[in-house]
Amino acid sequence: MGGEPAGFVIGYRRPADPSCLFIWQVAVDARFRGLGLAGRMLDDLLHDRTITPAVRTLQTTITDDNVASQQTFRSLARRWNDAPVTVAPLFESAHLMHPSDAAHHEPERLYEIGPPM
Repeated sequence: MGGEPAGFVIGYRRPADPSCLFIWQVAVDARFRGLGLAGRMLDDLLHDRTITPAVRTLQTTITDDNVASQQTFRSLARRWNDAPVTVAPLFESAHLMHPSDAAHHEPERLYEIGPPM
């Protein structure tokens, strides 16, 4: 924005299903938060007609305590023709830490959005 990097999205197409876009990370610089940039970047990826096949399903993982990300992806689903959102367990805390690590890591839930209705 204004010539300054404001954010990024990291993701990939699932090799077994190239119509599924897995989003690994979305980040927006603190100076630019609250402007809807995360949603706009995701919208651009979903609706990029230069890439085939078109995205039919989007997946990401989100921890239970990351309300901002949950809201970002649920809002995306609403904009994407009220696409259904399913949430399923993926990684529990024990899967995400080394046995010698005392730090707790929240479980990661798999969010799947689509296909659009």
